[in-house]
This record gives sequence, C-alpha cells and structure tokens, in this order.
Amino acid sequence: MQFIAKSPLNYLNMMYRNALCVLVCACASNALRVGVGIADVTGPPAEIGFMGYANFEQTGHGIHLRQFARAFVLENDVDSAERVVFVSVDAAMMGHGVRREVLKRLKKRYGDLYTEDNVIISGTHTHSTPGGFLMDFLFDLPILGFVKETFIAYVIGIYKSIVIAHTKLQPARIEYGEAELLDANINRSPSSYLRNPPEERARYKYDVDKTLAQVRFLTPANELLGVINWFAVHPTSMNNTNRLVSSDNVGYASILMEKALNGNNTHPGKGNIICAFASTNLGDVSPNIKGPRCEFSGKVCDQEKLLCKLPKERCFASGPGKDMFDSTRIIATRMFQTAMNILAQPGEDLTGPVGIVHQFVEMPVQKVPPYDPVSETFNASSMVSGCVPAMGYSFAAGTTDGPGAFDFRQGTTSPNALWDAVRDFVAEPSPQDLACHAPKPILLATGRIKFPYSWQPQIVSCSVARIGELILAAVPGEFTTMSGRRLRSVVSKASGGKRVVLAGLSNVYADYIATPEEYQEQRYEAASTIYGPHTLDIYLNKYVELTEALMASKKPSSGPSPPDLSEQLISLVPPVLWDAAPWGHEFGDCLLQPEKQYSYGDTVVAHFVSGHPRNSIRHGRSYVAVERLQEAEDDAWTTVATDADWETKFIWQRNSKILGTSYAVIEWEIPPGTPRGTYRLHHYGSYKYILGGIYPYHGFSEPFEVT
Repeated sequence: MQFIAKSPLNYLNMMYRNALCVLVCACASNALRVGVGIADVTGPPAEIGFMGYANFEQTGHGIHLRQFARAFVLENDVDSAERVVFVSVDAAMMGHGVRREVLKRLKKRYGDLYTEDNVIISGTHTHSTPGGFLMDFLFDLPILGFVKETFIAYVIGIYKSIVIAHTKLQPARIEYGEAELLDANINRSPSSYLRNPPEERARYKYDVDKTLAQVRFLTPANELLGVINWFAVHPTSMNNTNRLVSSDNVGYASILMEKALNGNNTHPGKGNIICAFASTNLGDVSPNIKGPRCEFSGKVCDQEKLLCKLPKERCFASGPGKDMFDSTRIIATRMFQTAMNILAQPGEDLTGPVGIVHQFVEMPVQKVPPYDPVSETFNASSMVSGCVPAMGYSFAAGTTDGPGAFDFRQGTTSPNALWDAVRDFVAEPSPQDLACHAPKPILLATGRIKFPYSWQPQIVSCSVARIGELILAAVPGEFTTMSGRRLRSVVSKASGGKRVVLAGLSNVYADYIATPEEYQEQRYEAASTIYGPHTLDIYLNKYVELTEALMASKKPSSGPSPPDLSEQLISLVPPVLWDAAPWGHEFGDCLLQPEKQYSYGDTVVAHFVSGHPRNSIRHGRSYVAVERLQEAEDDAWTTVATDADWETKFIWQRNSKILGTSYAVIEWEIPPGTPRGTYRLHHYGSYKYILGGIYPYHGFSEPFEVT
C-alpha cells in the first residue's frame, strides 16, 4: 500500500484552520445539520438466490456478515426544506420499487420532507446477499422471481436507518480527504480500456482509480459523527461458490472502521459513529488482484483471446489471499487502513449549503450531442441517441470475477444463428434495434420482451447533490473507470470546478455504462451497456444539465415516472412449509458439543437442532451469540460476538425437506486478544409448526475454556 502524505507545513496550516473553524462554529449559528443512522437490512439467509453472479445454484445457507443500511441526513439549518439523504446499503444494487416503498413510509411519518427529489439510496454491490427485490424480470430471474422477504427486509432496514439519522440531526461541518491506495484493485477488462484515446489515457497514471475519497462529518466541538468513503472496487472477493450472506470487502471495511472508532467491544450495527464504504465507478474494477488464471492449468487467460484449453476449465481471477475469506479480509483491511490514515490527517473544509436536483430520464428516446474525450467538449454539430434495452452475447460469458455458462466468450461481435433463433423465440429485435446497438450482437432483446412483465428499465433515476463544496453525482448503474472519469470532469466544469464524487448503483439499476470506445470491444461491460454505444453520452449531457440547474437553484422537470410493477410480480420460490425436530430432540438442542478447551486461533464448532432461518430474519438481533461467563457478576453471561462479526459463521443445513428437519452449524474462530475464561455458543431461531404458527426457540452449548 502507498499513501499520499501531507508536508509538515501543510499539516500545521490545516491544524490552524481546523482550530479556527471550531471557534467560529462554537460562537455562531451553524449553517448545516447532519444526522447519521444505521440499521440491519439482512435478507432471508437460507434457500434464496444471491444477486450478482446470476448463478442459479448460488443460494444462501447462512450468514458470515450481516447487511446494514448506513444513512446520512443533511439539512441547511437556516432552511430545513433543503435536505439531502444519502444511504449506502449492503446490497447488490438498488431498485425503484424498494426506494418507492421507503419514500411511501417516510411520507406517512414526515409528510413531504423526504421525497423522490432528495433521497439517494446506493447499493454497495456485494454479490453475496439475497436477491429478488428489483422487480425487473431479468434481474430477478436467477433468484426464481420476486422475493417478498428480501424486499421487505431492505425496505424496513433502509427506512429505519433514515429515521434514526433524522432523530440525530445536529450542527455539523464537513471535511474532505483522500489518499492513494495501491494493491487493492485491477482492471478486469484492460483491452477495453485501451480502446479509449491515448491522449485521454495519458492524463491518468493507472487504468483504474486508485484514490480513496473520504467525506467526514464533525460536530462544532470536533467530535466525529460519521464517514463516507468511496473507492472503486467490485465487492467480489467472495466468489460465486459462496453460500453465506456477506457484505464482502467493503462491508467488512465498514465494520472494521466502526469498531476502531466506537470501540472494539461494540457489536456491528450498534455504534454511534457510522462509516460507509460506498460504491463508485467500479464497473471494470476487480479486487482479485492476482488476475485471471485457468482453473486447472494455472495459465494466464482473459476469456477473449487467451482461452483455457482443458475440458470444462474456467477462467477466473482470485487473490490476494489463500481463499475467498482471506482475500475479503485483506482487501477490506487495506481500505480500512487507508481510510483511517486519511482520518488522521487534517481535512479540507467543505462546509457549505446543501441542495439536490433529481430527474427521471427515459433513455431510449434521448438525443444528445456526443462527447469528445480528447478536446473534452460536446460536438453540437451532430446528434446521437439511445436504444431500446438489449444485452449482448458477451454478457452471457460473465466476467473473470464470475464466469458465465455455456461456451460464450468476451469480445464477441458477430452473432450465432442458433442463439439468434433462441433469442427470436423469446422476442425478436427490430432492424432498428440491431443497427442502434451495433457492433453488439443482441442475445436478449430485453426492451422488446413483455412477458411476464418488463425485463429491464427504460426510465432511470438521475440525481446531483451539493454537499457543501462537494458535488455528488448519483448514477443508476455501474460506470467503468473511464466513464466515471469523464462524468466527474464534465460535472466539475459545470459546477465551477468543485470536487466531484460519483455514487454508483443508486435508486434504479440499469446495468453498465462503458465509453463508446470501450463499447467497440464488446467485453462483458460493453455487452451489458443496455442503451447502446452512446449510453454514456446521454448521461454526460444529462448530468451537466442537472448540475447547471443545481448551481442556479433551479428545479428541473420531474420526468416520466417508472412503471409500478408491484401488481405483476411472479415468484417461484417455495415457501417454508413446516419444521420438525429429529426424534428425541427439541429445537435448540446441541447435537455436537464443543471441545472442553481452546486457544487463540482455534475454531469452536457446535451443531444445533434448527428451524428454517426464513421464519424470522432477526433484524437487530442474531442467530448466534458467543457468550462469556462473568463470574464476578453473579454468574451472568455476556455476549462477546454475534453473527454480524467476522469471527463467526452461521451455517444452516437441511436434513430432509419432506420431514422438515435441519440443523445449524455455528463456528467461532477465536481472535487474538480474547480474554481467558469460560464461554459458550448460543443459538436463536424460530420454527414453523406443521399445524400453523411460528414459535421462537433457543439453545446453548456446554461451556468451554479459552486459555
């Protein structure tokens, strides 16, 4: 890792400025108020497909890390009508249906204080959390349709995090810091990146962004309220063989930072200081820094020209750890350490007014002047347009983070008669579609498919917020590295040179956004750029327009609202029918007891008779508690870890679907520094009685010693 350090003179100057700011803020009314909140959003952890890799076999079997929503509410103290809400959610992305339901509940509580115009909800893009909440059929298809349990879990948790943040509003100021972080990300489509003009590429040192940007909120007394970090990396350290709910590298980085600032004894989700690691232009960025290799031969591959030769040999990237858990820990720790290093340095004061503009945009009907990345201007002498959504062949190839099925390869620019026949059976693209999307060969004409309902959105959500002297561009998808750089550049110019941060996967999910040049390569990101080669041009024009409106304090038109699909949804996910305990046992009985004695680094394991975890997702609670005996306190047991902690794993296994029997495996890896003493494992859950009703249970293991 490498950090950008400040000179001693700059450090002293910044310290003086910070001290002066504290005095001024203490003596005068503050123009800004900030509230922070966190809430559990963990979805159903068993027998529900994960969203991200589109792998039908990747269904949940327990929890490694819980999911959280981290909310930040900002308002102008002199005009509380001017508010901005930013929520970072440990989820694959965000859907319009979830956001609409959150806003509906906020309206019941607060009236018109929080609306579509001022609420941004951004998914971190972890690929190891329950899906079935986006409503667009293509995205929910690998999950077997809509999953109400996931949808409600996300809605309730996000809503609660905003309510908590609202109740904690207080005078605050904003600081900005950044540092360079190496050895944490690589470009997974370098041949696409090289398609961008050499003059443009020469402006940048790397083919991915290496800057970790940080905004922190402090009270007038200089007490930290919360932190938002943005670093471009896919949360795909946990690969598509993982079966445990996980917030992946960015989620664990948040937990590490919150524990460091709130105290290591604070359980995840329970601290006062909130630290988010939010998504940005991560479209072509991988955390698997060892790069792609063939599964068996170990040869370098790229899914395009360097192909694996052995039968059924896949090309995928990994690293830097010995397995996916180790890789997650390493990447998370590097982000956490960099963020803490920035926090320890004097920040640039960004305190100022807040504001936001928002507009829904129908992408296929847009006509805009194209952007020239060399001259950094728009060519007003010509016009380009969007396309009806469609996915290309290389989409089915997957990425080096998660290979796809069949014999598709990245970089495919010519069609196949067999696959075209399959495509046309579902929905045939028009000649205009084929011409509009060229050179993408269309595998799925998603914008033409009407059964059973819409497959991909045609209307997206675009927001630009002002947070003091920082501009936040909230985008509805995954911008590649260069796409994000272009967006930041045009928005900065439109705002008069202010700092710009891109918040990815916000409000609506509309897949990827590659540059027009990258689009020609037709790797995965380009094949998944659903509105055609000029998708980015449309966004660049729109975000300039919105930024200019924001700076001029003008409210743009709302645009056409996305359709409400809630009455058309289909779900093929079977419900939990009943649970039963094995003969001679009750729910919560410990079937496999721990050993009598353990040391640091050992893993404690116990098995319990279990009900189905979907009977109760236990928000704000846990399926697992590691408890320590407090002998000085009348033999009371205190919780030292839950299923939200890194050291624990809650693994649920079926014995028999017919009989309804199952068991839970609880693991606790004893971390260094654990106090010596007597411990036990405690399992909580609920079972569904065959004649109706859901009932709670709990059970614990025999005590064991940590020496």
